Amino acid sequence: MTRRILAGFIGIALALAAADADTPEDWSLHGQATFVDQYHPAFRSLVRGANSLDPGSRGNETFDATVFAGVRLWDGGELYANPEIDQGFGVSNTLGVAGFVSGEAYKVGKSAPYGRLQRLFLRQSFDFGGAAVDVAADANQLAGTRTADNLVLTVGKFSVTDVFDTNAYAHDPKSDFLNWSLIDSGAFDYAADAWGYSYSATAEATVDWWTLRLGVFDLSRLPNDTALQRGLAQFELVAEGEGRFFVGGQPGKLKLLGFLNRARMGSYRDALKLVPTAMEAVRHYGSKAGGAINLEQQVSDDAGLFVRLSLNDGSKEAYEFTEINNSLALGVSLKGSAWGRGDDETGVAFVTNGIARPARDFLAAGGIGILIGDGSLARYDRENIVEAYYSVPLTVWLHASLDYQLAVNPAYNRDRGPVSLFAFRLHVAE
Repeated sequence: MTRRILAGFIGIALALAAADADTPEDWSLHGQATFVDQYHPAFRSLVRGANSLDPGSRGNETFDATVFAGVRLWDGGELYANPEIDQGFGVSNTLGVAGFVSGEAYKVGKSAPYGRLQRLFLRQSFDFGGAAVDVAADANQLAGTRTADNLVLTVGKFSVTDVFDTNAYAHDPKSDFLNWSLIDSGAFDYAADAWGYSYSATAEATVDWWTLRLGVFDLSRLPNDTALQRGLAQFELVAEGEGRFFVGGQPGKLKLLGFLNRARMGSYRDALKLVPTAMEAVRHYGSKAGGAINLEQQVSDDAGLFVRLSLNDGSKEAYEFTEINNSLALGVSLKGSAWGRGDDETGVAFVTNGIARPARDFLAAGGIGILIGDGSLARYDRENIVEAYYSVPLTVWLHASLDYQLAVNPAYNRDRGPVSLFAFRLHVAE
């Protein structure tokens, strides 16, 4: 079944490849399909709990295929819909590592392909003046022009990270790094259902060298749930300021992000008062806040670097993303021009994740989180992960990648690991 779906999307890509990307568009149709096969050999494990990474030799596959359909409704008004087919599982059913090892793995795994409408949103742009700027044809982006100073409003269903915390070098598990805490800020507990999407409204104002973004998003009904709490009864507020600059003639961006979650969530200290620990019994309506610093800097036409630093309130349970209260990630991305392979791309990155004392005590007492829980945490240490990938274009629309990760102290547990993970990725897009 997976092979038939992938073959179908290759056909779509070939059919669309002849489109003129420079012509202003009244409608567009793009497609992508991504296959990831990830494996880890057996590793040392002195303890094991309900949410542990399986210490045996294991491998899993994921597949997704998406149609990106867009239409221009009126001047500045665009409507987009993204039906998608998903199938497969992350290793250990997407459990056992706080900085989980594949951004292509959802928290909901199924052996048979199934369809969902992941995005359906309206975008309205307003020109404020300045030079005309070309907008290139792309997935969820109609070719055209807008002025350098502008306001963009978006409402509907999409991902928080479609708008916030983006980074040119580490943000897309279909083409660059795979690890969750590299492609997004690890401590950004962003609103999402189990597939990563939310009902949302955002505003982005761009003037000269800066952009200000504001957004409000529905949280899920319960932490890590498949269903969203509609009507903003439980919600997230996000604000992000972006500054653009040049260093040595090379462009860079610095983004400062803050978020506030308001929902029924539990305190680790309250849960520890119960035997056994039971987070669901101590949930009450409250707040959780956090922030992130996100830097990207081009070094040359063929090289760039990124740094992300993030933290959040470590007294409350992780609600949507993963159990990370503080995180530092840094890495580099290179084109293969230096060795005569200008269309190849490679990247190397390191991330260190940590949790606050209340979260450590909860896990040590046998507590189970949304992504981790070994039943014991006698020897806490930071979770440190190194990732490297190499991507080769087989055609203009088909890329193959090899990926390696080394996770030291998975789920912050010195009694488990280290574990090596190997992945093969195929990605077709047009």
